[in-house]
Amino acid sequence: MFIKERKTEVYALGQHISMSVHKARRVIDQIRGRSYEETLMILELMPYRACSPIFKLVYSAAANASYILRSTEANLFISKAEVNEGPTMKRQKLRARGRSYEIKKPTCHITIVMKDISLTEYEEEFLLYTDKVRKNANKFLGIDSIDSMEWLKKTNRKNQYRAIEDRDRYSNGGPWDKK
Repeated sequence: MFIKERKTEVYALGQHISMSVHKARRVIDQIRGRSYEETLMILELMPYRACSPIFKLVYSAAANASYILRSTEANLFISKAEVNEGPTMKRQKLRARGRSYEIKKPTCHITIVMKDISLTEYEEEFLLYTDKVRKNANKFLGIDSIDSMEWLKKTNRKNQYRAIEDRDRYSNGGPWDKK
């Protein structure tokens, strides 16, 4: 039996939204940690201009969750919502006597991460051993009969519930790996 991580989060990213970061954060702080249905109601009733692009992102994240995770909308909640500053567009406004003033139009990047409550983070997979593989494993481990759960419990690793994996020590950021 191998235990592997299952994907339980999906996200939607909106970039270069023409809005100040402070105005978008005012709305994002209200919806962080809430369920999907409650979030849609809050965004429809709030009087701010920032609600419209955030509503589209939440709706898009829910569509991603239904497609990728095969989950229903009732099990979704917003696990992470953040607003980052984007590039500032600079324009010039013409003034008297041939002068011009600079107008700064800020943009922001909004990320909405949704998580499904009903899914567990780890998925168990059972492998069917052939007789030859089972005999070789018995000889290697010194056990007469091997069960997949007993084999995992007898590992001497720190995390007992993970399968034993041999990784290449020199390719994952060791002292000789210069980038």
